[in-house]
Amino acid sequence: MIGPSLDHFNNYCKLDSNYLIIHDMKRKIVFFQILLFTCLFSIEGIGQIGDSIKIDGISKWMKWENKPQRFSINKSNITIFSGEKTDMYRDPNVKYNTDNAPKLLFDADANFVLKASVEHAFLNKWDGGALVLKLDSLNWVKCCFEKDYTGAKRIVTVVTKDISDDCNSVEIKSNKVYFKIAKADNVITIYYSENGLKWFLVRHFTFDTSKNLKIGFLSQSPTGKNCKVTFSDIQYTVKKIKDPYLGE
Repeated sequence: MIGPSLDHFNNYCKLDSNYLIIHDMKRKIVFFQILLFTCLFSIEGIGQIGDSIKIDGISKWMKWENKPQRFSINKSNITIFSGEKTDMYRDPNVKYNTDNAPKLLFDADANFVLKASVEHAFLNKWDGGALVLKLDSLNWVKCCFEKDYTGAKRIVTVVTKDISDDCNSVEIKSNKVYFKIAKADNVITIYYSENGLKWFLVRHFTFDTSKNLKIGFLSQSPTGKNCKVTFSDIQYTVKKIKDPYLGE
């Protein structure tokens, strides 16, 4: 019986060698794809691990409370699409209490300043985007840019201590406004600006800080099918303001 020739052996070795080379190349390609993906997130300052999200301007990981219809993030923007009948409100008449609006929150420090612009299309009554500070479902603060009952684009602040204290403030002509929330010990101060430079005080009050607070971003559509809200120019700073009228 004649065994395999030397040519057969050499051809087999070449095939085996080619297989190893191709297999090794595939592994390297997968490795570099993972590395590139990781580097892009690191370079751009954004990332997502499971339900946790991180962007430029905020050094902490954020998590969803009530997941949105959908969302998108990039280097410094967050866009949240709320579904229908989503809101955060505790009616003084005790006829309407809900807390199902999607919120992207992170742990707040003892003293801080959070700034961001809020922009949406104002399609339906009560559609809004907000910065929100939350202790629990009965104690929270919402600084909202919403379409009010007259159809105006209005700044509305809601301070809730079991029951919501709803305050309609200035009307804005643009679809975009800037908000700033500052916490100095147990005092909260809310500001708005039309250009992100000149700030006006909206509310100044005390709030329960006996437990850890969370702060972040909210989108709501109480009467519509959905509401797309984009948050930009986001900056979170750990500091204690000295002058509530200046916000610094």
